[in-house]
Amino acid sequence: MGARAVTKIVLSFVVAGALVVVASRTWRSPTSVPPANTSTLAPATQPETAIWPFVSSVNRYGDPARAAQAFAVSYLGFVDPVMGAFQPGDSRSGEVPVRSTPVGPLTTVLVRRLTAADSWWVLGAACEDIQVTAPTTSERVSSPVVLQGRSSSYEAVVNVEFRQDGSLTPLKVTSVMGGSQGVMRPFSAPVTFPPPSTPRGALLFRTFSAKNGRVVEASVIRISYLR
Repeated sequence: MGARAVTKIVLSFVVAGALVVVASRTWRSPTSVPPANTSTLAPATQPETAIWPFVSSVNRYGDPARAAQAFAVSYLGFVDPVMGAFQPGDSRSGEVPVRSTPVGPLTTVLVRRLTAADSWWVLGAACEDIQVTAPTTSERVSSPVVLQGRSSSYEAVVNVEFRQDGSLTPLKVTSVMGGSQGVMRPFSAPVTFPPPSTPRGALLFRTFSAKNGRVVEASVIRISYLR
């Protein structure tokens, strides 16, 4: 075998080896799309401002849009939501738009990096047609509590759930009556609820489609329970 042939063979091995190294580096690149859920060491308690994911779960999110999508489906109850792109507010927080259909009303999911793992957590959600003024975010509430705000929905009904950290089962289910047919009107209703078993939770306000019963839009605020 001539010297030129040997040189070609050596060069082919060098190029192949370089491609393997590049491929390996690309697969591990921090800019690649992370998996939907990553298992990390969970903090001992639910972060004070975070509604989702539950601290009892091993699910953590390296991508804010995927955290918002999991929240929209599992917590808010959207079916096949139309997810928009993550919109950063700063290096550690932002929001993700969600719609029940391509032309449905907008629900905005608020996300932020929290804990030592630096993963993404959901802090709440908001929509134009359900504007909650009381309680306020992170307010300490006790039974009875007065729910106040403005809304517009089908037949004026807004469905409300009191939830506790770590559970999708409502502590209390009720409703408030606001405006309808695109007209915003105030709602105000005193609501009693049973003693909670966790110090924190969330108030979930939702409207449903008259056509198929699916979630149309939602607002969620973080609350603390005064026990």
